[in-house]
Amino acid sequence: MADLPESVSPRLLDLVRAQVRTLHYSLRTEEAYVHWVRAFVRYHGLRHPSELARAEVEAFLTWLATERGVAPSTHRQALSALLFLYQRVLGQQLPWMQEIGRPRQAQRLPVVLTAEEVAGVLSRIEGNGPQRLLAQLLYGTGMRLLEGMRLRVKDVDFPRRAIVVREGKGLKDRVVMLPASLERPLRQQIAAAHAVWAADRAAGLAGVHLPHALARKYLRAPEAFSWFWVFPQAEPSVDPRGGATRRHHLHENHFQRLFKRAVQAAGLSVPATPHTLRHSFATHLLQSGYDIRTVQELLGHSDVSTTMIYTHVLRLGGGAVRSPLDNLWPQAGPGEAGLAAAPPMAREPTPCYPVTAFPATPNSTAAATSAS
Repeated sequence: MADLPESVSPRLLDLVRAQVRTLHYSLRTEEAYVHWVRAFVRYHGLRHPSELARAEVEAFLTWLATERGVAPSTHRQALSALLFLYQRVLGQQLPWMQEIGRPRQAQRLPVVLTAEEVAGVLSRIEGNGPQRLLAQLLYGTGMRLLEGMRLRVKDVDFPRRAIVVREGKGLKDRVVMLPASLERPLRQQIAAAHAVWAADRAAGLAGVHLPHALARKYLRAPEAFSWFWVFPQAEPSVDPRGGATRRHHLHENHFQRLFKRAVQAAGLSVPATPHTLRHSFATHLLQSGYDIRTVQELLGHSDVSTTMIYTHVLRLGGGAVRSPLDNLWPQAGPGEAGLAAAPPMAREPTPCYPVTAFPATPNSTAAATSAS
């Protein structure tokens, strides 16, 4: 959608941005809220939201669902943006805001790859640069994509073989394992990052971005190597909030394109994304016998019910319930010789305990009679 005219856009959208930053929401949330507020104003002919009410909000949401065909999650995001606009920015606490129905969220099972499929995808990521190492790290630790990209040098603890994930989803810190197989590649990547850092210092480039005004509290921290990115971008870029030209971490869009090509090259038909590596990490840990609480802590879930979704994945496939059709054709398909080789309808199940053989008696009937 095109930008609003200067007479309408700056005042309202700047207020939205200021309120988002006051509440310490993420940059992604800021971009999404600004987008939906702009779309809402344009839909109603550039009228100010203070002139609009429940009917206009519902009309916009209905248009999104019926004409644009957006997903329920997108629909909910647009509604959240408008509620934020009226309640937080315009300061209107109206009863109808809570009466607007929220679309029902679909409950979907995560896409999970087998260990062989993961290995096939990782081996096909183009080049031997940081992208392949990043993918291996995502699968080896269960980190989200942005958590891995935002990794700083100070948060890699080689002596303890641990990685500290800072400000993950919900602004929560957690500790994950550092895979032993990645210790040497990570040391090499940090050495390469040090060379980039040294070049930036020699060029007088601004230091890396620090959250929560830490740059004002610790003046030298942005230029310290300990705060530098483990996976820095090849070229400097403009900070979207501060406007300074500085070194950013790898961009997720480029990595997502590389990962998509690797999935296609591996011959997989499932809709796998970098987040699929996190799903596969959790599922494979549960398959290896780790308890659900341990997996919950590694993933950073607040509620174990979120982690329980992976137990549903474990119940699928050949290791779960045997289909009755397989009793008819255990070796071949219908119409083939497999039907003749079907097992008997009634058979003795294989015992799950050790069976002790007893010596036979000459006359079992007499022995039973005497014992009674």
